[in-house]
Amino acid sequence: MTVRTRSAVAALAIGVLAMTSACAEGNQGAPAASGDTPGATAPTAAYKPPTITVGTADDSKGPAIAPEGAVKGGTVTMLDRDDFSHFDPAQIYINTEANFNRLIGRALTGYKRITAGDFKLVGDLATDTGTPSDGGKTWTFTLKDGVKWQDGTPITSEDVKWSMERTFASFITQGPTYVQQWLTDVDYKKAYQGPYDGKSLDSIETPDDKTIVYKFKTPHADASYAFAMAGYGIVPKAKDTKEKYDKEPFSSGPYIIKSHLVDKSIDLERNPNWDPATDPIRGAYPDKWHMEFGQEALQINDRLIADSGADQTAMTFYASVPPERLQQVLGDSSLASRRLNSPSPYGNYYYFNLDRMKDPKVRQAINFAWPSKQIQQTLGGPAAAALPTTILNENTTVGYQSYDLFNKVAKPDGDIEKAKELLASSSNPTPTVVYAYNQTPVQEQVTVVIKNALEKAGIKVVAKPLDRKTYYDSIGKVQNEFDLYWGGWGADWPSGSTVLPIIFGPVSDGAPNYSHLKDPAITAEMDKITAMTDIDAANAAWMALDKKIQETITPLVVAENKIATTLHGSKVGGAEIDPQQWIVQPDTIFVKP
Repeated sequence: MTVRTRSAVAALAIGVLAMTSACAEGNQGAPAASGDTPGATAPTAAYKPPTITVGTADDSKGPAIAPEGAVKGGTVTMLDRDDFSHFDPAQIYINTEANFNRLIGRALTGYKRITAGDFKLVGDLATDTGTPSDGGKTWTFTLKDGVKWQDGTPITSEDVKWSMERTFASFITQGPTYVQQWLTDVDYKKAYQGPYDGKSLDSIETPDDKTIVYKFKTPHADASYAFAMAGYGIVPKAKDTKEKYDKEPFSSGPYIIKSHLVDKSIDLERNPNWDPATDPIRGAYPDKWHMEFGQEALQINDRLIADSGADQTAMTFYASVPPERLQQVLGDSSLASRRLNSPSPYGNYYYFNLDRMKDPKVRQAINFAWPSKQIQQTLGGPAAAALPTTILNENTTVGYQSYDLFNKVAKPDGDIEKAKELLASSSNPTPTVVYAYNQTPVQEQVTVVIKNALEKAGIKVVAKPLDRKTYYDSIGKVQNEFDLYWGGWGADWPSGSTVLPIIFGPVSDGAPNYSHLKDPAITAEMDKITAMTDIDAANAAWMALDKKIQETITPLVVAENKIATTLHGSKVGGAEIDPQQWIVQPDTIFVKP
């Protein structure tokens, strides 16, 4: 996809971009199908990655563009398994929490839906997506007239500054860290400890009640994307209760929390001081939201399939159709109008532990022998998983370019002969690989498929099951005893800058560089691309580096890309899976009359 540029730091102003996902570690063992789905068509067969253009000041005006048939009124019931752990925006870095936050919180920028699959980055609280200067080091935003808190007091630039400063406080342990580091240092909490002792950040200026100026240490052409993250939502200085704010937030969005029974239910009602004329993103069509927690995916989907009584106005944010029901749901034409499908925007990988798997020929042999098609069938076939060939996800990468180094498209069952050829010329023609996996029913089946395929090539596989609750803790240890293991990561905005420097970044316990890649040349290249102010050049460079890493080092096997299938009640309109969050978003939901 081509991006037109106007100037170096203004390149984002008119570019066409692929949509991104919320940053998170992947969810190995998440609901997927088992067995084939006869008669079902793979939902990705004609799938077109969504796009986003950077909007103008006019695009940033409200109200939101209504989906076809949208009406106001009624109550929507949302059904899911888990309550939300955080309401404080500074603590939000998980897609489910970010999705809920759209109902009660706002940020400087955000994503406006134009039509299904077509989005614009626009000003949310700000009049536009910001004005860069000083080569991209300085970004200036102006707040809209009429934006208010739930008590009717105006949202000011001081609130916005305070919201960023409090992310440095010691009690904030979750949430994104990009902007904090851009403003201060990599060790940002050492550089500044937050505003509660009376000290403020000189790198954020508020010349008046409506103007906020951020001064970064280095250029950041994509800053307007970072400010769209839920983790950079705003908190009123006058109502900040520090740790307690995480349980009792103050709304800037279209709804307020009327009641919250932890792990049981949340009820929302309209915020009378939210003005749709200021909001280009949120439609806020239902009068009320009722959210129920504590049910598993099977229970939820059985209620949605039955579609009786109050469940006709019910939906789910993330309870995908489970294996027990996927064949039924995909094969039932009467459910077609209530069924949503979307491939994951995450990157999923089987990482090699480079401290143990030292010979690149062995790593390449495993890639050639990899049973992609068999794994796909185990997960439920093309309707449940796609088979990517690149590190960067097609749906989350600007200027995406495909490549297929290991011939997976032509030989999705694996090229055993090529694998044997590579092993014969390697330092260990008959290697033993310790494969650690998340002990779920699905991954037990996948492990058998992987073991059988690799052993055909002459690679002995020792399978090590890991407890699902501590899976990431186990593979996250630098001194682990495994050679190969699964891991996932999602981009924070449409750029390789939030993927490759993370999964191939610093090596330490708990860090997401699970391959332990430590290559000075690759690190230098990533630093060089990050500093680019020409976004076109940077996007092309990230994609080229993706291929270079696999071609010269081969630190991982690109895994399957799961596909979400969700249902909603027959009287729920406007339901769409947000390609950024991979979750059903609330902005366009309405109750049909």
